[in-house]
Amino acid sequence: MRLDLTGKVALVTGSTQGIGKAIAAGLARAGATVAVNGRKADGVAAAIEDLKGDGEFVAAPGDVSTEDGTAAVLAAVPGVDVLVNNLGIFGSQSPLEITDDEWRRYFEVNVLSAVRLTRAYLPGMTERGWGRIQYIASDSAVVTPAEMIHYGMSKTSLLAVSRGFAKHAAGTGVTVNSVIAGPTHTGGVENFVYELVDKSLPWDEAQREFMLKHRPQSLIQRLIEPEEIANMVVYLASPLSSATTGGALRVDGGYVDAILP
Repeated sequence: MRLDLTGKVALVTGSTQGIGKAIAAGLARAGATVAVNGRKADGVAAAIEDLKGDGEFVAAPGDVSTEDGTAAVLAAVPGVDVLVNNLGIFGSQSPLEITDDEWRRYFEVNVLSAVRLTRAYLPGMTERGWGRIQYIASDSAVVTPAEMIHYGMSKTSLLAVSRGFAKHAAGTGVTVNSVIAGPTHTGGVENFVYELVDKSLPWDEAQREFMLKHRPQSLIQRLIEPEEIANMVVYLASPLSSATTGGALRVDGGYVDAILP
């Protein structure tokens, strides 16, 4: 299969590191010009420097969890063909200790940022008769860990947002999908793993213990690599995925019981 995005412009939110950076690299290798986003201009510049061998990139700094930050991104990239709403925060906390402010913060960063950008870019896509919008969700959306209820809530919300916008875009040539990502090997997840297992363990042992004790349902029994998430995103961004919309595509490592769509 040839995943050709030549001539397309893509924006990946939260793309200075981790899954977002891998997605940006994958889209660029497929031929898209990719807008790299992060809160700080220097962080975006550093990421682009790292990525430049993969293709064409432009800087789109701004905190898209705020209206002002979103306006800065829209000014830098007025129109896109592919929007990947990847920005997200996560962490573990006792459910009864999550404050109202934290509930709001998770919703504003993980959900409202994606809604705001979809609202801004979808009309242009429908006018041109082609576009791809994706939301990076999580298996926590449907198998919510007890220590991550606020995160799970935000990712469940993304599934609803994605499905709703897909219906709104019906028949326009624009597809809207979610990608359900499983536990993925990023720097932030390494820190999270060490919150739940013995900090003295070497990383390979820590990862195995984390998967055994906290994600025992995984069939691959390891953390997913960011590039594996990116592969699905690039496919869904390509013309070859034209008949896939309103879906929640799994890149979760498989489950012992079929509990996801």
